[in-house]
Amino acid sequence: MVKLYVNEKEKKGHINPELYGHFSEHLGRCIYEGLYVGEDSEIPNKNGMRTDVVEALRAIEIPVLRWPGGCFADEYHWKDGIGPKEKRKKMVNTHWGGVVEDNSFGTHEFFELCDQLGCKTYVNGNVGSGTVQEMSEWVEYITFDGMSPMADLRKENGREKPWKIDYFGVGNENWGCGGNMTPQYYANEYRRYQTYVRNYHPENLIKKICGGANVADYYWTKEVLKTAFDNVPECAHGLMDGLSLHYYVHPEGWQIKGSATQFDDAAWYKTLSKALYMEELINKHGTIMDEYDPEKTIGMIVDEWGCWFTVEEGTNPGFLYQQNTIRDALAAGLTLNIINKHCDRVKMANLAQMVNVLQSVILTEGPKMILTPTYHVFHMYRYHQDADLVASHLEETEPIGTEEAYMVPQLQESVSVGADGIVNITVNNLSVTDEKELFISFMELKPASVEAFIVTGNMTAHNTFEEPDTVKEEKFEAFEITEQGIKAALPPCSVVLFRVK
Repeated sequence: MVKLYVNEKEKKGHINPELYGHFSEHLGRCIYEGLYVGEDSEIPNKNGMRTDVVEALRAIEIPVLRWPGGCFADEYHWKDGIGPKEKRKKMVNTHWGGVVEDNSFGTHEFFELCDQLGCKTYVNGNVGSGTVQEMSEWVEYITFDGMSPMADLRKENGREKPWKIDYFGVGNENWGCGGNMTPQYYANEYRRYQTYVRNYHPENLIKKICGGANVADYYWTKEVLKTAFDNVPECAHGLMDGLSLHYYVHPEGWQIKGSATQFDDAAWYKTLSKALYMEELINKHGTIMDEYDPEKTIGMIVDEWGCWFTVEEGTNPGFLYQQNTIRDALAAGLTLNIINKHCDRVKMANLAQMVNVLQSVILTEGPKMILTPTYHVFHMYRYHQDADLVASHLEETEPIGTEEAYMVPQLQESVSVGADGIVNITVNNLSVTDEKELFISFMELKPASVEAFIVTGNMTAHNTFEEPDTVKEEKFEAFEITEQGIKAALPPCSVVLFRVK
C-alpha cells in the first residue's frame, strides 16, 4: 500500500483556470467541420458554430482558447478573414495539407465562438510574414471603441462594440515555421511588435506573450530574455506578460512517432515517461526565467502540449488526425498534475488541439461527434480550475516499466482546495497490469463524505463513432473512509478524482 500525505492547510499556489486552456488552428478539420460548419449547414448550429461541440466544450469549462495558430498564424493576414464571406480572399494553407483556406472563419467568427463558449480569448499575431502595421491595426480593429479607420471598418462589417483580447501572442515558433529566426533577432522583433499591441481601454489590458522555446532549447530562452530586457527604458513597462513553451510527446521519436492505437507495453511506458519530462522542462526553463524575473511576474505559457502520433491510415497526413486512447488519458492526467504543481510559474497551458487534430478532446465525422478519453480527464480535472494548490506527497515506490531508460512511478498526483472547501485529489495509476492500494491521510481533515470518479480501460481502449462510450467517466466506488483517512484500490491504466469534504 502506498500512502499519499495531504496537507490541506499548506497552500502552495493558485491554479489559474487558464492552465486548462485549448488551442484551435486552421489545420485539418479542427476549425472547419469540427467547430464551424456555417450558418446554412444541416448540422445544428448557432451562427455557424456546431451546437453539439460547443455544448460539450462548455461542460468542461473551457477557460481560454488560442487562435488562429500555430504555424498558420505567421502566414495569416487578418483582413482576408473579415467582411462578406463571398468576397473573402482564398489562400493555400501551405503548412497543413495544401488545401484551400476560404477564410470563412475569421475574426468575427472567433469572437462569436468564444462568446458561445464563455471563455477568454488568446489571439496569435503574425510576425513571420506580417508587418507591425498589420498587427497594430488588428488590435485596433478588435478593441478600439471610438472613431478610427479600423474601428469604422469593424462597424461596417456588422460589429458596433469592440471585443476584448485577453492574451496576444507576438508570433509563433519563430525559431522554426514562424521565420527561422535567431533568438536575438526574434527578441528585437518582439520588442518592436509588442510596442504596437496597444491597450485602447483601461478595462482591456492585453497580456502579451513572447514566443518561447521548443522543448529543451534553453539557449533560446536565455537569449530571448537577455535581448528582450537589454537596456529597457523605464517607460517600457509591460514589455512581456508571458513566455511560451511547446512540447509534444512522440514515443518513437519525431520522424516515426508511432501508432495512436496499436502499441505494446514498451510504447505505453515510453509515452508516459516522455509526458513526465514536462516537469524537467518547466524546472529548467523556469530557472532561466528566474534570473530575469525572480518575482515570477512573467508567466510560463505552455500553449502547445500533447501527444503527437502517426496520422490515422487513409487520412491527409497534413491534417494530423489521430485517435485517442486510455494512454492519452494518462498522458493528459500526468501533464495536468505537473502543471498544477508548478502554478507559481505556469500561468496558462493549451492542449493541442481542441477538435479532430492531435490529442483532441472531441472527434467529429459529419453530424456525428464523440468524446475522447482526454475529454473525460479534462471534465474530471475541471474542479482544479481557480482552486488553491496544496501540499501533497506520495511515498516513493519502485519504478515500473519495461526499459531502464523509460521507467516511471506507478502513481502520480496533485491536490487542490476549491473555494467551496472541497479537497480535489487527482491520482494516476501508470501501470498497464497492476492495481495499487492507496491510503490518503490529511493534516487535519476528517473526511465526512467522498465522491469519486474514474476514467479507465485497457491501454488501447478508445471511442469510435460506432462505439462512442467504450471509455467514459464513471463513478468510482472502490474506496472506504476510515478514522485515519481514505483507503482505495486504483485499477491499472486509470485516472481517478476524489472530491473530499
